[in-house]
Amino acid sequence: MSAPAIAIHQLGKQFSGTPVLSDLDLEVAPGERVALVGANGAGKTTLIRCLLGEYAHRGALRLGGLAPRQARREALGRVGFVPQIPPPLRMPAGALVRFAGGLGAARPAAIATIAERLGLDLAGVERRPFAKLSGGQQQKLLIALALGRPTDLLVLDEPAANLDPEGRRAFFEILSEQDPATTMVLASHRLDEIAALVSRVVELDGGRVVLDDRVDQRGTGSLRARVVLVRADEAAGRAFASWGLEAVDPRRYEGPVVNADRLRFLGLLARYAGLIEHLDLGPEDAP
Repeated sequence: MSAPAIAIHQLGKQFSGTPVLSDLDLEVAPGERVALVGANGAGKTTLIRCLLGEYAHRGALRLGGLAPRQARREALGRVGFVPQIPPPLRMPAGALVRFAGGLGAARPAAIATIAERLGLDLAGVERRPFAKLSGGQQQKLLIALALGRPTDLLVLDEPAANLDPEGRRAFFEILSEQDPATTMVLASHRLDEIAALVSRVVELDGGRVVLDDRVDQRGTGSLRARVVLVRADEAAGRAFASWGLEAVDPRRYEGPVVNADRLRFLGLLARYAGLIEHLDLGPEDAP
């Protein structure tokens, strides 16, 4: 039996005495596509930095059976990473691509093709320092560098945050084309946007896993949603009605949600989280 792509046990991390990750347990199988969600400060980026071996921590963390903190080169050799905030690199864009190609795994031609699909003309920016590119150009280049090499694990921290609409469309299309054996962890505030790409949602709160929801996108059947709002809201009502939920009264909505659409529905709920007083998403025949 192969080792889990990610195995975490009792992971703890604190800064200046303040816990950020607290006894976190998580296991991700090879080929799983995981949406990592949670409010700002929930611990998502800290967890990602631990995955990349950047932070010392308490507990055990393994990527494919290797500890990234102790065996960085071996553990991260086939990991692609796109950060939320681009690093302040002074290297020209073209030199950065050549440097990545010189490492042996990255393929300059593949990097250029992905950049072009994202709307970035590498030839037009190759002499410009990376730090002088626009935020969107930086993000497109980082995505191309991460996806232009063979990977077993992709770790993406709000990867579409700085992309224009066409770039976002192309990015998610490229992600959908990745080898099914590639494991993905996508941290995002837009669950609705990545729902079609993932089959599992892991939510962090206070440095712990508070939701771990697996959904077989090929599954059949439906669930019954019961949503109670703290107050009537016209926009939320229209959104729930578009999903076929009926208004029991101005604050209560009920109706079936097809199992394969559960993640997209959770993305809708995230948009109105501040209005939701009670939520129940259970079997269709539940009382």
